Amino acid sequence: MEIYITAVLKAKPEHLEEVITKLKNVVAQSRKEEANILYNLHQAVDDRNTLTLYEVWRDEAGLAAHNEQTYFKELGGLFETKLQQAPVILLTNLI
Repeated sequence: MEIYITAVLKAKPEHLEEVITKLKNVVAQSRKEEANILYNLHQAVDDRNTLTLYEVWRDEAGLAAHNEQTYFKELGGLFETKLQQAPVILLTNLI
């Protein structure tokens, strides 16, 4: 069963470009993973510091493998220091 994830991140203004660069790398690397169906990065029109990742994975095993990738794990440090608040992660079903 496919897995749909939406992650909303609010970067600190002084770190916005660094956060975008890191996320673009994660997007590029994630798209190469066999279990990845879709991985996109969006920026809010009314607040440039608000970024959204939208992901679709083939299954839980594929998502679990993604979560173990070095480039993904490195986001933890980024989240702790470069964001205004903890990211909001939504795990959803397509209806």
